[in-house]
Amino acid sequence: MTDGKAMTTSANDRFDVAIVGSGIVGLGAAYAAVRRGLRVVVVDRTDRPVGATIRNFGHLCIGAQDGPARAYGEASRGIWLRLAADAGFWARESGTLVVARADDERALLEEAAQAEGEASGGIRLLSPAEVTGLAPVRPEVVRGGAHVPGDLQVNPREAAGAIVRHFAALGVEFRFRTAVTAVRTGLVQTTRGDIAAEDVVVAVNHDVDQLLPEVAERAGVVRCALDMMRVSADLPSPLQAPLLTGWSLVRYRRFAGLGTATALRERLHAERPELAALDLNQMYAQLPDGTLLLGDSHHKAVQPDPFQPEAGFDAFLTEARELFDVGGMRVLERWQGVYAAAGEEFLIEEVAPRVLALAATTGIGMTTGLGLAEIETARVFGWGASTGSATGSAEVIGAGSADADASTAVSGVQTPAIVGGAATTADVGGIAQEENA
Repeated sequence: MTDGKAMTTSANDRFDVAIVGSGIVGLGAAYAAVRRGLRVVVVDRTDRPVGATIRNFGHLCIGAQDGPARAYGEASRGIWLRLAADAGFWARESGTLVVARADDERALLEEAAQAEGEASGGIRLLSPAEVTGLAPVRPEVVRGGAHVPGDLQVNPREAAGAIVRHFAALGVEFRFRTAVTAVRTGLVQTTRGDIAAEDVVVAVNHDVDQLLPEVAERAGVVRCALDMMRVSADLPSPLQAPLLTGWSLVRYRRFAGLGTATALRERLHAERPELAALDLNQMYAQLPDGTLLLGDSHHKAVQPDPFQPEAGFDAFLTEARELFDVGGMRVLERWQGVYAAAGEEFLIEEVAPRVLALAATTGIGMTTGLGLAEIETARVFGWGASTGSATGSAEVIGAGSADADASTAVSGVQTPAIVGGAATTADVGGIAQEENA
């Protein structure tokens, strides 16, 4: 310890690593530490993960990233698969589907496929018939599409809680309903007393401006509020993977930086200014119970208004009805998610010796957070390579799934292998149909 006050804490309040925040980045840091045999405590002011980690599509969209985000995502992939197997939550190696509804959207997919060939795990272009075989979309609106391999899907509401329970069984201590008031080298001050730790990780997402305001201001961190909804939809067949549209292509960096993306963005904004005003990412994911997640809009501010305009939800429903071959559609839930946003994709700063602030400052925390925490904690703190999971499993960082060969080919595309958390009702492509009636 480097702080004298830390030495006054009791043995029960002394740890190798203290982590502030139980979201996906904080959980990733806890996993990185406990696998190295370190004594870990996670502190959070809520009684469970309730933030951005559970308010999302559960879509681990690795293949749409580039640069550091792609590296963190690839590292995250193996960790997600190992945790799904060990903690017992549902995950599927679905890849990502993209539907092209116009020639310029198809052209952008073709450019992306050429930029990274299929031999290196790149994009597989799909015919309209192949798209409709994998997604219950209206044939008349489809001009083509693509499958991006390697991406995963989880149920975020289930996964976070399962991970917490698994880590607790591995020896990680969780101190919920405990607010952190200050951090410095060797010490975390909380509303329930001080915690001494050799290494401290601050992973509080957008609330970094509450605990470390100067760091947040320097990085330009604000909040991005997004609206989403879950519906029961009468679909003729399951959605075999999370589905992106042209609005998604102009957001994700692997596509948005290509030459044909500019013209596509201009066309979308000119034709549909009301959707552009929502900062729409029109995408969909189907949960194991058969319900469909729709979204999402975006609004950035230091503190976004809590009021959710109904126009956004109306647009989600209208666009879904125009895209999918759907009968009835019934709204089950609406919600607002909030995540950190900044000019750069990640906040990585050692704010004091052995005090590391980490955040994904775009909406890709689920995709990259586990790998971000794994890589950056080891780099900053000088942790050696782990010996595998705390239960003796083989090292998982960047690893593929042991279940990959269990997938079966449909139209040349691998359909999902299911890991952990088997459904109790009959599955079709990993999706139970009972709530689609």
